[in-house]
Order: sequence, then C-alpha cells, then structure tokens
Amino acid sequence: MKSLMEGNLEDCLLNKVDLRRQWISQMVEEVQKIVHHLTTEISYQDIRFQAVLYSDTYNENIKVLAPTQLLITVPMRGLAGYREAGQQRWRYYTLQGTRLPCPLRDPEGLQQWLEVEQFLKSLWQWHEADVNIDGDIVPAKVLQVFRKLVENAIETCHLSGKVSMLMDRPAVRVAVETSTGRVELELTPSVEIPTAWSKKARWPSCLKRWPSAERVQCIKSFGFSLLACSNYHWQLSFLRAEHLLLEQLDEDGGCRRKCLQAMRQMKEDVWCPGKRPVITSYHLQTVLFWTCEKYPHPKDWRVFSRAFLRLVRKLHKCVSQHFLKHYFVRKSNLLRYANSGELGALAQKLAFFLKNPQISLP
Repeated sequence: MKSLMEGNLEDCLLNKVDLRRQWISQMVEEVQKIVHHLTTEISYQDIRFQAVLYSDTYNENIKVLAPTQLLITVPMRGLAGYREAGQQRWRYYTLQGTRLPCPLRDPEGLQQWLEVEQFLKSLWQWHEADVNIDGDIVPAKVLQVFRKLVENAIETCHLSGKVSMLMDRPAVRVAVETSTGRVELELTPSVEIPTAWSKKARWPSCLKRWPSAERVQCIKSFGFSLLACSNYHWQLSFLRAEHLLLEQLDEDGGCRRKCLQAMRQMKEDVWCPGKRPVITSYHLQTVLFWTCEKYPHPKDWRVFSRAFLRLVRKLHKCVSQHFLKHYFVRKSNLLRYANSGELGALAQKLAFFLKNPQISLP
C-alpha cells in the first residue's frame, strides 16, 4: 500500500498509465483497421454512410470509454447547410410510420428532432421512406438501415470469425476479437455540423476564466454533431470540442492531464472495474472540465497530490448525488439513467479512499 502523500505515488500511478496507453494503442490500432474495412464496404453499399478513415495518430471517430468499450462515430454524407429549426414539432412514430399519441415525453437537454428541411442541401436518399417519416429523419429508422448494412458487411468482408453482432437495441453494437482480448464497439451514425454551434449549448457561462475567450471561440468554430443512438431523438455530441479542450490542458505547466489519467487508472483498477462500468472515461473528463472552471489558476494545478484529491472529491460528490451536468448542455444530467446500486457502491469506495488515501493497484 502506498500513501497518497508519498513522493513516489505519481510515478507509481503514471507507470501504470504508460502501460495502459501502450495496450489501448495496440487495441485501437487493430480495431480501426477492422472498422475502416467494414465502413468502406458499408459506404459502397449506401452512399449516405461514410467510411471511417484509418489514422496513424489521433482518430476523432474513435472514443475509448473503458478498456473494452469503444464508441465509433460513423459520419453520414449528403446533409449540408444546417440551420436550427424555427419551431419544434413533438412527434412520435412506430417504425412503420404510424403516428403515436403525442407527446410521450419531450426531448431532454441533449436531444432533439431533426428535419430534412433543416439542411439547405440534401441527397435525395434522405427523403426516402427507409429513414424519413413526414419530413423527419428518424434515428430508429437510420439505425435499422445501418444495422442491416453492418450485418451484410461482416459477411462480405469475411470477418465473421473476428466480428459478431450484439443484440442491443436500438444501438448497433458489435464484439471484436483482438490480440489483447474481446472489445465491444458501439457503431453510431453521426451527422457532422461544422458550420454552427447548438443553441442548446449555452457555453461558456458569464465571468468564467477557463478556458480563455480566444480558446472558446476557436472551439465553437468546430461545431457539433448529432448522433443516432435512440428511437426518436438525435443526441447532441461535442467530441471534437472536448478533444480541443483536452489538447491544451497544461500549457501553463500544470498537472491536469496527469490527474485525469491517474483518476482513470484508479477507476479502472480499483473503484469501478468491469466491462461496462457505471462511470466511464467520459464522466471523468467532464469532472475535470468542471474542476478546471472552478480552479482556473495555474497555482491550483502545480501539486499533483492536492489536485488529484480535489478531482476525487468532485467525483465523489457527483456520484453521491447521482448528478453530473454535461459540460456544454448544462440542463442534462449524465448520471440520470445510471444504475443507483452501482453508483452507491462506487460512492462508498470513493469515501473510503478520501478518508484514507492509499494506493493499492493490482
């Protein structure tokens, strides 16, 4: 057991981080080759879906949520010139197009409907009944089309020995066998909107000193995305903006990134291990963003042990209250649908750690 205040704690944790990075890098290398192969075939079969390009460096279409859980965003083609809808239409349908009593419930903070008329230019295929009902592009129908394309591509690309479909719905999930073990991928069609910033993302709030005003404008210029991952609503996503925030975290020589990496390591090894943890790297990243806002000064990020404990306290508070605001869309609670029992168990582990900050890594 090592005390948090011991001088070698940082080295102990970050050595584990380096090993994790090497392992994740190898796994992602294998996964993206398979994903590129599959999505190239899918794009050939249906022009609306783009291939996920292979990259030797950072791949913006691959997000590691946990060591065996990845989110893959598959860009869609043929929708350009986005504009916010002047008036929302709360409508629900069956997949066959029958209108349901309305409203079942209004969209949440991160959700919205999407009409083909919101785009100045659109391929004629987006007006087809396989994805469109009364002018709405319906995520469940997009996922239905996409699932069939994935199934066909696995066969066509002769990947049945390595890739298998998982029966989660409405999401499209596959399991991939890699040299480091089995990995689960959620393949999510994504409408990229690089020309606008969502009105729902009222960020930043006034009088905030982190990030700088210049950095904010740069980040917002990259726009946002809409993901097809539920039946009726498209989900707002800011993966590119979040990557830009992470990219220059420690220009002042601070230890923010190290703290995030160490917290992620403790989460995966001790606090919340498992294939589908209740808290993912995305939650930890959001905790870091909120803490950076509250503590914007370089002096707050010079001492690793103090900064690390500060992040753990923030995480404990969020988990205990079952409440973690999305960083950009602040009306959305990222823990709203998390398992209460799992959150409670995690809160106990974090409380125990904060009372006696000891590191015991496997």
